[in-house]
Amino acid sequence: MVARKARIVIIGAGMAGLTAANKLYTAPGSRDMFELCVVEGGPRIGGRINTSEFGGDRIEMGATWIHGIGGSPIYKIAQENHSLESDQPWECMDGSSNDNPTTVAEGGFKVEPSVVDSITNLFNDLMDCAANNGKLPEASKLVPGSQSLGSFLRQGLETYWASMKERDEELKGYGSWSRKLLEEAIFARHENIQRTHTSASDLMTLDYKAESEYRMFPGEEITIAKGYLSVIESLASVLPPGCVQLGRKVSKIEWLPERQDTNNGYCCSMPVKLHFCDGSVMSADHVIVTVSLGVLKAAIRNEDSKSGMFYPPLPSFKTGAISRLGFGVVNKLFLQLSQKEDELSKGFPYLKMVFHPPDSELRHKKIPWWMRRTSSLCPIYNNSRVLLSWFVGEEALALESLKDEDIINGVSTTLQSFLSNHGLSNGKVNSEEISHDPSEVKINEVLRSKWGTDPLFLGSYSYVAVGSSGDDLDKMAEPLPKGSGSSFGSLPPLQILFAGEATHRTHYSTTHGAYFSGLREANRLLQHYHCVGIHNNY
Repeated sequence: MVARKARIVIIGAGMAGLTAANKLYTAPGSRDMFELCVVEGGPRIGGRINTSEFGGDRIEMGATWIHGIGGSPIYKIAQENHSLESDQPWECMDGSSNDNPTTVAEGGFKVEPSVVDSITNLFNDLMDCAANNGKLPEASKLVPGSQSLGSFLRQGLETYWASMKERDEELKGYGSWSRKLLEEAIFARHENIQRTHTSASDLMTLDYKAESEYRMFPGEEITIAKGYLSVIESLASVLPPGCVQLGRKVSKIEWLPERQDTNNGYCCSMPVKLHFCDGSVMSADHVIVTVSLGVLKAAIRNEDSKSGMFYPPLPSFKTGAISRLGFGVVNKLFLQLSQKEDELSKGFPYLKMVFHPPDSELRHKKIPWWMRRTSSLCPIYNNSRVLLSWFVGEEALALESLKDEDIINGVSTTLQSFLSNHGLSNGKVNSEEISHDPSEVKINEVLRSKWGTDPLFLGSYSYVAVGSSGDDLDKMAEPLPKGSGSSFGSLPPLQILFAGEATHRTHYSTTHGAYFSGLREANRLLQHYHCVGIHNNY
């Protein structure tokens, strides 16, 4: 009698799922042992990677950066596929690293580099201190303890101000801006950038200790010229036709947490049964779940014997980790400028925006609240007509429901304040440097991502929240039923495995973290079946 192949079903055709599928299918001897299937609830592969086009330029609606090229598997794949060069303009963000960035305070005042640099250096030193990579002046006065990253940063700013009591607080040529108010606003801008990096709506919810565990690859951060989707397509290209099934959304996962006397309808003794939204059912020996932490959070909120995603419900160690970890919303807003060719030659500036706080009487009353926590508005490459801005948390969610007209009006009002002639004759900025009369800047089209309300994601990426820790990320990665070897007894092992960026302790929130997690779970199954050629490079 020919032994039945073990059926492995992977839920989700994003980075983690397709990496696991690629590894399982290409491992020596695996095709004789496994029947492999990837089910994806949406109409496309890629998950939170979604390369698109806007205004003739290639853009990324989701994952954008290779975070450090030194040792990054994503960079290696892109390099091997010749994806790092393209004839079509793409979101390369070359203007973000120019030698003359334009930092402008609300009201149209260009901020001198000496003012910007001192606060920027302070913020960077504080972040280095949090990551244990540097020593901070006055660090002995800071007491990180078990506090949030946000409270640590604010304590650092207060300490800086205390050490600068004797300086001149007056700033000439900045209208109503005082030095302290301007420094506060520049610091807040850096906090908003950090919110984008982490997806935390408020840095007060971000765990301080976790910063020292997070790992970055060395080298520059780059975007992929032919699009992030080219990496995904490369991983999927080795899979046989029909292996990836689109439009197959899972509604329930039944599994066996304990030995039962009957097979309860499980096909060929397969311990896991997947129910799909179209009413169909599929049985499996092993299921790798790669859905987002946002989807898992929603699943445990609805968890009961009738409507929960998992039946029986997930054990408490797993639901506790899911509940404690943070998962935020980060959205991108693209705007297409309508300009004459002679105006395009000047190029829109890489505009770093410094706002009055929302409760300040000095603020421009018509700038909408959701614009006040973004940090920049810039072309996706030098002289591009497509501008980009990032939004996090409440403002990111608000952006998803706004009408295009309201977005255009809100951004235009903001630009009128920042590119206005008010303050342009004070020597701090002039029309040559800004290169645009705000009345000439017309926005004719917008495009925004909507990760927060997309039911397949319900957010963007994970972070370690106050009250959680790296241990919770490890718990996210533990397979079910819990235990291994003889502790399983006669219970089928490795029924449900978990992958995705929120299951990697040191590289969470990144595509390479998702990649490593997919390798980890594929190797876990390969080891279980004693397949050769295993490389634990995660």
